[in-house]
Amino acid sequence: MQFQPPRARNDDERILPLINIVFLLLIFFMLAGRFSATDPFQITPPQSVSEGPAATQDIVVQIAADGRLAVNGTPLDESALKAQVAQRLAGAEGLQVRLKADGGASALQVVVVMELLREAGVERLQLLTVGSKS
Repeated sequence: MQFQPPRARNDDERILPLINIVFLLLIFFMLAGRFSATDPFQITPPQSVSEGPAATQDIVVQIAADGRLAVNGTPLDESALKAQVAQRLAGAEGLQVRLKADGGASALQVVVVMELLREAGVERLQLLTVGSKS
């Protein structure tokens, strides 16, 4: 009976299990992690036929279906909304203001918020919508 002499192990064979574990951890964190902030309440934007890429946003005003308001994820009332937007606009130039309203929100409420934003100094406002499914 002849036995094969043990072959010499190189460094590559020792590091392969470590590489496998690192890739498994990477996949786990990619699937389990959350990379974007969530909205403070459920918002379903209205449908739109025009499609455009969403660019980097500076100020996002959110309107819930029941009329609740938030700025960049922080719930506020109407007077605090106007004050905070005016303060942020006074501190910097070129800020983009976007309005993200629920499709079930009252049109009157959306117009009231748009007027508040105009009074706060917003000259250009983008209304965020979802593309239509056709």
